[in-house]
Amino acid sequence: QVQLVESGGGLVQPGGSLRLFCAASGSIFSISAMGWYRQAPGKERELVAHITSGGSTTYVDSVKGRFTISSANDKTAVYLQMNNLKPEDTAVYYCNVDAWTAAGYKGSWGQGTQVTVSS
Repeated sequence: QVQLVESGGGLVQPGGSLRLFCAASGSIFSISAMGWYRQAPGKERELVAHITSGGSTTYVDSVKGRFTISSANDKTAVYLQMNNLKPEDTAVYYCNVDAWTAAGYKGSWGQGTQVTVSS
């Protein structure tokens, strides 16, 4: 099994910054990609940022120029640096990993961390 541990959410004022962290562990042979998704109340979960094992990154248009995803811990963890946060960034943020594991190729999710942007 794959375990994902997330941290770094919280309450911040508009224009502020937060950094999310997610570390993967367990029966992982290799990680193909990691990413952050978010889900706001009443909305579908959406991809926020994604990074492959080769370092290629993808961002949803609404966060380009404000958020940065990066790998850590020999690519078994990711950071999401979020700057100039806006109220519309408020959501539960979920970490995702696509990896080859002892049970085959699997996608796994973290438990989620709340980000609230409000004055």
